[in-house]
Amino acid sequence: QVQLVESGGGSVQPGGSLRLSCATSGFSLSMHDMGWYRDTGKGRDLVASIARGPGRTNYADPVKGRFTISRDNVKNMVYLEMNSLKPEDTAVYYCNAKITDQYDLRRYDYWGQGTQVTVSS
Repeated sequence: QVQLVESGGGSVQPGGSLRLSCATSGFSLSMHDMGWYRDTGKGRDLVASIARGPGRTNYADPVKGRFTISRDNVKNMVYLEMNSLKPEDTAVYYCNAKITDQYDLRRYDYWGQGTQVTVSS
């Protein structure tokens, strides 16, 4: 059974840093695309993604140069390092796995429960 459990959220002042973690289980992390999304109350938007295999990364324009997504296939963890945080980064952050079913070959989205990040002075 696929499980994604986020941790590491909290409150921080503008300019501060946080590292979000996503503990994964029930699938082979290296074989599937992973991502971090956030919801500010206006819908869920992609923040960063890391592809299966070599792990090519992709970032939304608002976070480029400040956030870094990474993956540890041995520990089955996905991370989002967030630096130079701004008030507009305040959101609930979700870990996402895009898993291709080995039988029907369709791609399914799995989500964690979310973790709150609040950036405020």
